[in-house]
Amino acid sequence: MARKSIPVRILATLAALVLFALTAGSAFAVVDDFIARETMPAGAAVDGHELDGLTRDEARTVVAEQVAGPLTGPIAVTHGGRTFTLEAASLVKVDIDGMVTAAFEPKATSSLPERVRARALTLATGTPIEPKVAIDKTALDAWLNEVASTVDTAPADASMAVEGTSLKIIPSKRGERVDHQAAIAAISTALQDGTKTIPLPVTFTEPKVLEKDLGTTILVRRTQRKLWLYDHGALVKTYDVAIGTPGFPTPRGNFKIVLKRYRPTWSNPGSDWAKGMPASIGPGPGNPLGTRALNLNAPGIRIHGTSKNSSIGTAASHGCMRMHMWDVEELYELVEVGTPVFIIN
Repeated sequence: MARKSIPVRILATLAALVLFALTAGSAFAVVDDFIARETMPAGAAVDGHELDGLTRDEARTVVAEQVAGPLTGPIAVTHGGRTFTLEAASLVKVDIDGMVTAAFEPKATSSLPERVRARALTLATGTPIEPKVAIDKTALDAWLNEVASTVDTAPADASMAVEGTSLKIIPSKRGERVDHQAAIAAISTALQDGTKTIPLPVTFTEPKVLEKDLGTTILVRRTQRKLWLYDHGALVKTYDVAIGTPGFPTPRGNFKIVLKRYRPTWSNPGSDWAKGMPASIGPGPGNPLGTRALNLNAPGIRIHGTSKNSSIGTAASHGCMRMHMWDVEELYELVEVGTPVFIIN
């Protein structure tokens, strides 16, 4: 049999060497891919934490410690100098396996040539993954309702009140109410992005009466036989008055002026003390009410004038508060219907 020529033998040898190289290279690529098959692809990250080259178990550890751990830590919700602590661990579930699987997905679905090429060219085929957090909205609602029960308040108008033996201003206060929808949204965002301190969303309702709106207020002390007139919380003037006798005492309590009467007509109340008196007495010197009367929302009780100046400073009336004529005429011009009247002992 004839021997092959030298060129043919050389070509055959080269072909064999190329085939061997290709076979060996393929075998190396397969082995290399097998070794790196379970490591995270380049570019894989969860919430900014790189996982490149880690095994999936190592990646789970990183995600659990650096992503899930912070996300399940407590959140401080602040309002008005108060802090409400939300234990996030009881409300959220962080999907660690889901995030790792999603970051690994590009490698899991790629072909052998694609994986070999990516490794050879150091291509970043991994996917950056955002945190996957499930929030228990029912539990969050319950927690927020508990917070709201200590925050929600109605607005309070400014007012005057007795403190000891004088009147003091009770400041106005705006109402507060937790904005439930906005609070749920803000807390949900914080639970997902890891923010640890957030302000509590609250809406405010302004009071209808502010301190500057306070008008006149009257205080009467029975033991002192005096009437004090206040305006916007400041004492304006003090008047001497007569009060009711022990048998017909001036009532204690909080009242208001409900009617202003100029040169009033006195009507007989039908009481025992009024027997023998006419059914009514018109304006004039003999009128028991004087020239002015301020009716209170206490039946038959008034602040009125009298011509019996000697009775001022004593307990002489049938429950009303008598004033010198000149004093009641001055007071009449300074107060309005609705003026509060506090009568204390």
